[in-house]
Amino acid sequence: MEKSRVLVVGGTGYIGRRIVKASLAQGHETSILMRPEIGLDIDKLEMLMSFKARGARLVEASLDDHRALVAAVKQVDVVVSAMSGVHFRSHNLMLQLKLVEAIKEAGNVKRFIPSEFGMDPARMGQALEPGRVTFDEKREIRRAIEEANIPHTYISANCFAAYFVPNLCQMGTLLPPKEKVLIYGDGNVKVILVDEHDVGMYTIKCIDDPRAMNKTIYLRPAENILSQNELIAKSEKLSGKVLEKIHIPGDELLASMEGTDFANQVGVGHYYHIFYEGCLTNFDIGDAGEEEASLLYPEVQYTRMDEFLKRYL
Repeated sequence: MEKSRVLVVGGTGYIGRRIVKASLAQGHETSILMRPEIGLDIDKLEMLMSFKARGARLVEASLDDHRALVAAVKQVDVVVSAMSGVHFRSHNLMLQLKLVEAIKEAGNVKRFIPSEFGMDPARMGQALEPGRVTFDEKREIRRAIEEANIPHTYISANCFAAYFVPNLCQMGTLLPPKEKVLIYGDGNVKVILVDEHDVGMYTIKCIDDPRAMNKTIYLRPAENILSQNELIAKSEKLSGKVLEKIHIPGDELLASMEGTDFANQVGVGHYYHIFYEGCLTNFDIGDAGEEEASLLYPEVQYTRMDEFLKRYL
């Protein structure tokens, strides 16, 4: 079967660059949208040039230039958006509506993967303010995709390992704790931790797979479904150092939001849903519109969290 031609929007971003690498590695003709808004961001430009050297095509178009965007979309079969949705960096999910309009007009796209890659927004209807904005916006993008009858796949990748594993799920730092660790509740709620390169690989595996058409694909690699306590135990075993453990009740975590900036409030709300409510694991996958990635693609040798921790300890 001929491999689809792929356009990645947000290809220099945190997940986008890994999707580009996976697409090239899987032998897809890969294009990256190069937006004039790049301005003086030399790091992004150097990354684009490194991808070009590896065989990627750079397609120049602004999301504000509808004609150029339609022309870019007409050159490919699959569009993957990895535009940023985090509030401590740039947050521009709603710009994807312009992409949806271009895909709708072009009429040739066989699959669109919008920027999600976290918790499933369809299951976050009761999320706390102000963090619920992330899920509300993602649901709005989904509605636009479905109303335009654009073939799609939604990727629910749960927790990015680099943000949750070395720091043992501590907020406000990415570094491993040295002496003490804060534990959310009893620390036994199961979460799902996924290496970011595996997110890229599973995403690209989906694009030509009819089993993933118009479905939500959950990334739930079995050995990476861990509680915070289990993750801490792995870290202590590898480092040989026992940490002091301080448990935080849920109401105390929520109270810590008061008077802090917007990005922190969003983060605290999301942590509450993940570590107290268990929103990543408190449901079974099995409805007609759902599949699990590691079952669909057992050939992917996903990174276990012991291996991931070794890089940092």
